[in-house]
Formats: sequence, C-alpha cells, structure tokens
Amino acid sequence: MVIAFSIVLIITSSLMVLLVLLHKGKGGGLSDLFGGGMSSSLGSSSVVERNLDRITIFTGILWFLCIVALGLLANR
Repeated sequence: MVIAFSIVLIITSSLMVLLVLLHKGKGGGLSDLFGGGMSSSLGSSSVVERNLDRITIFTGILWFLCIVALGLLANR
C-alpha cells in the first residue's frame, strides 16, 4: 500500500511541476509555447487557462491527500 501511494506521489509531484510551469505569468511563460497565450482581450481567462487551473487544483488535492495518507501509514 505504501509503494502505491509513493508511486502516485512521484507522478503527481512531477505533474504539478509541469502544470505550474505551464501557467501564464506576467512575462508569458511556457504556456505561450503551446498556444496558451491566445486569451481574449476582454480580460477574462480563456477556456484553456480555466481548464489548466482546474487540472492543477485537482492534481494538488490528489497530491495533498497522498501526503496525508503516507503520513498516516508511517505512524502505524
């Protein structure tokens, strides 16, 4: 069980790094390389940015739950 949580933790950690780097910052970022710089001029987020936000939040929650589960298993 610990090995499964460790593998999920490694995968989600790597995915979190990638997702955070894809977010558009003040200077553009890596998301411009993949077409993420195409947002509307109305000041709202594009669909791609909103989906990227949702995926990042979901991955972050999964990462956090995996950390908690490994902590609980380590205390047994």
